[in-house]
Amino acid sequence: MWTEEHVKEISNIIKGKEVNLSIPAIKNTKFNINNRRYLGSKYKLLNFISKVVEENCENVHTVADIFGGTGVVADRFKAEGKKIIVNDILYSNYLSYWTWFSSEEVDYKKLENIIKDFNNVVVTKENYVSKHFGGTYFTEDNARKIGYIRECIEQLSDSLTFREKAILITSLLYAMDKVANTVGHYDAYRRKLDSLGKLNLLVPEIDGIKNQENKIYQKDANILVREISADLFYIDTPYNSRQYGDAYHLLENIAEWKEQEVVGVAKKMVDRAHIKSDYCTQKAPKAFEDLVSNIHGKYILVSYNNMAEKGVGRSNAKISSEEIVEILQKRGEVQVFETDFKVYTTGKTNIEGHKELLYLCKIDG
Repeated sequence: MWTEEHVKEISNIIKGKEVNLSIPAIKNTKFNINNRRYLGSKYKLLNFISKVVEENCENVHTVADIFGGTGVVADRFKAEGKKIIVNDILYSNYLSYWTWFSSEEVDYKKLENIIKDFNNVVVTKENYVSKHFGGTYFTEDNARKIGYIRECIEQLSDSLTFREKAILITSLLYAMDKVANTVGHYDAYRRKLDSLGKLNLLVPEIDGIKNQENKIYQKDANILVREISADLFYIDTPYNSRQYGDAYHLLENIAEWKEQEVVGVAKKMVDRAHIKSDYCTQKAPKAFEDLVSNIHGKYILVSYNNMAEKGVGRSNAKISSEEIVEILQKRGEVQVFETDFKVYTTGKTNIEGHKELLYLCKIDG
């Protein structure tokens, strides 16, 4: 039975909603490094990582983040005044690092004007992106615009520095993430196309002051560690069979812009061999041991989570906690730190008792 109090309460709620809806939305004009969805992102764990290093490591001036992903961990250490070495096998992430960590000069005003023109253009002609990804991963309008903008960036290459081109592509990739009809990766698209927002590129909030000595790579981490040295090596490998080159194939496709043939329902690039990782296979323990044995530094900090057999299928770990500790102990004393963390899954799986672990190895000698 509805009483007068119920009606009054509901009326107040409706009035409150109307007030909130009448407030003009503040339109963002800039974006930051963490403004994208990414499997295994450590953004919410940055304080935990930073605290472990601060309280247990001495004289750390250089940090190598050799499986950089979005780059948020490297960015945190950069903000603390450390020199950064950042690496990832994906070209899309490599371009992002040039946006956030390079010291190359850019004409910021020029980029703002180009991005403004991109946002204002209306595209009616079909292109590579609309043909393959329109009506599935993106609306037809957004897909046409993505293809048009990416081709424009390519045509502007001669008038851009490498960093300026990287910034424009990164801006496009971040904008795509906001309107993609996905759950945060591109292994599949949602059956119902309900991501109807308009593609809108933003300008990155970049700070070149602390970028003078940073180094950026796109290499196999096991090869790279043989060529570099750092006080601290931060390692966050993909531990399960979910290849990042598959999960982010579409972003990689747009970044490389080779207009590759695509296959399957998920429309993945035919040629993805160059972005496959041994850490997503049964070779993971052997690859990890090779990696650790060839590191030149003072400390090794390894991120890991206790999914193990808690997940399903591809979420299951390819390397165990015990194997990590055993391998690290060959280089020095190992400490283990843990914190509770709500795991991100690609489905509706509810993971209880999930913890994020950090293994800190102080290298002997």
